[in-house]
Amino acid sequence: MKSRLVHTEDLSPEDKEAMYSLLSIYFEGVKRDVFETDLSQKNWVILLKDEKTNRLQGFSTLLMYNTEFQGEKLSVVYSGDTIMDPSGWSSSALSRCWISSVNQLRRDYAQGRLYWLLISGGYRTYRFLPIFWREFYPRYDAVTPIYISSLIEFLAGDRFGEYYDTKAGVVRFPHPHVLRDCLRGIPQERLQDPHIRFFEECNPGHLQGAELVCLTEICEENLTDAGKRMWFANSPMKQQQQFPAEWGLEKNTPQAKPAIATF
Repeated sequence: MKSRLVHTEDLSPEDKEAMYSLLSIYFEGVKRDVFETDLSQKNWVILLKDEKTNRLQGFSTLLMYNTEFQGEKLSVVYSGDTIMDPSGWSSSALSRCWISSVNQLRRDYAQGRLYWLLISGGYRTYRFLPIFWREFYPRYDAVTPIYISSLIEFLAGDRFGEYYDTKAGVVRFPHPHVLRDCLRGIPQERLQDPHIRFFEECNPGHLQGAELVCLTEICEENLTDAGKRMWFANSPMKQQQQFPAEWGLEKNTPQAKPAIATF
């Protein structure tokens, strides 16, 4: 499987159509206008395609932006639509590409510490956290630190507004993407995993499309051994790629600060 990190403005009409089609196969409630609007609000997309057929097997949309919290400048990667065809679930391609891509974005554009704002509508997405990251929140075996709790509330409130339930820690969109019956629900045997059991307890509305808001810091020190293997994989983005000035993206150099979108 081949992977590629591209700017949303570089997506071809064929790529967009394939993304929409793949999302519609496995999710109910996917509306074309909502998909297009969501995509327009992201600045990066990870594409995974079959090496032989070039057919889209999966993708993940990303928004990287700068913000300020309690007087500290931070950068945030927010994950949007993410899907992998079940035929590729045994492959590490998506996780490898995602982590190595974000590592390159961190090196090139991050302003201060970089956090991953993840909303989990299914246990497979939430399980990504303990596999690759040492510290993340919320979690079953530790109380969320006050600073992280406040940061989650700040970022989620800013990003999701009235759709964010502060008390429950979940987002309920008016037109949620709900997994189709073939993928919906948690197999009983998977509930033996304390992380998955915690996810279900914290997000009982996941079957109706509710999303649990999660946060982890993206840095080498926070990686598990599995995460480190992905971290040092070759990035799928061209090393010498140049960006139009209107994108507001400048690489980090001693003379230049990163200038990505700020909210």
